[in-house]
Amino acid sequence: MFRKVLVANRGEIALRIIAACKELGIATVAVHSTVDRDALHVEAADESVCIGPAAPSASYLNITSLVAAAEITGADAVHPGYGFLAENAHFAEILEEVGLTWVGPSPEAIRRMGDKSTAKDTAKKAGVPTIPGSPGPVGSTEEALKLAERIGYPVLLKAVAGGGGRGMRVARNGKELAAAFELATVEAERAFSNGSLYLEKYLAEPRHVEIQVFGDRLGKIVHLGERECSLQRRHQKVLEESPSPAVSPELREKMGAAAIAAARAVDYVGAGTVEFLLDQDGSFYFMEMNTRIQVEHPVTEMVTGFDLVKEQIRVAAGEPLSFPRVGTAKDDFRPRGHAIEFRINAEDPEKFTPSPGTITTLHVPGGPGVRVDTAAYIGWRIPPHYDSLLAKLIVHGQTREEALARGRRALELFVVEGVKTTIPLHLRLLDAPDVRHGRFSTKWLERWLAGETPAA
Repeated sequence: MFRKVLVANRGEIALRIIAACKELGIATVAVHSTVDRDALHVEAADESVCIGPAAPSASYLNITSLVAAAEITGADAVHPGYGFLAENAHFAEILEEVGLTWVGPSPEAIRRMGDKSTAKDTAKKAGVPTIPGSPGPVGSTEEALKLAERIGYPVLLKAVAGGGGRGMRVARNGKELAAAFELATVEAERAFSNGSLYLEKYLAEPRHVEIQVFGDRLGKIVHLGERECSLQRRHQKVLEESPSPAVSPELREKMGAAAIAAARAVDYVGAGTVEFLLDQDGSFYFMEMNTRIQVEHPVTEMVTGFDLVKEQIRVAAGEPLSFPRVGTAKDDFRPRGHAIEFRINAEDPEKFTPSPGTITTLHVPGGPGVRVDTAAYIGWRIPPHYDSLLAKLIVHGQTREEALARGRRALELFVVEGVKTTIPLHLRLLDAPDVRHGRFSTKWLERWLAGETPAA
């Protein structure tokens, strides 16, 4: 086992990793920018190192500073959390070169699954269902038009190196496709320095369902069930739950097997998530694989009782997986109850604009089945330089109905003053019949926010 782990992140995920290390008896090193010197993760760690000014490019994305921080503190492993450099194959390679262990999959697995075109091709070769579309990047508008005629409209253009909905455009006919191709190319080039696009069949009302997978260095790969992530705004998740209201035990088996096949195709080690689009007829298609721990990993922890971050560290140290797969066979583990995660962002709940400022009042809910992951405290000034995630409220109940009721209770007791938050949005969502009954797709929230779906 490791002696000391450097946590290459900030905020609640940094605290989460530090907590896991403490339980394993591992010393920790926090890194921070100049504006984060008073952050909770800095206080919680055994040591801390300032790695640069506020701008992420000069601090949390500065590989040279991170490696130097690990070397001067004597760390023997680095945990990247999520975001920042968590899926950066180059960073993982450099750590290996200087003798530090990367708590994550191999650089090759990150690289193959990080490029959407390569990932889709890898999944397809592994027998995983994929949406009909281009076998690789589309070279021109003319090529895109020919392919669209073959697979049928509507079609979706996606940036090969994309994420967060950037570089994505829907086209319902040739005229729209020609215009969308140019716009998506420019947007992808600006966002990712890579304007390459691929094209695929567009599903009208899909759900976004992801499977948590885990692999060790001995070749064992398991899945831990699914998470429902369909409630999204501009392709950003707002609320997640497990299990999905739309997934039967039989469908879970099929999706789980497909996720394991995708992970096995890249000899996956550690925690990963295989994301699928689930169509209304029960068909599902590979979308992408995230080669890191997810923001929404706590809902899986709540229904399985497994500590995914501690398992990441154990597996990176060469230990075998300590838990079984989730399934229905005699020796499989079966999830217990239902869990929901509400992302509490420091944002205006009406305009969805960031709301940086100083927290003047903070009351975090508790009680049965309630967990809050946060790095917030009274007097903390939220910097405007980073993601607006303030806290994650996770609730668990024996049934989905109980989890929803606990979510409402906890949200009503969750008090944050000094900045605006998305707590009012979540309370409104819980009033929507479609949410209460699990009837939604990835398009539902956008329409509801636009007033196209009744709120009650």
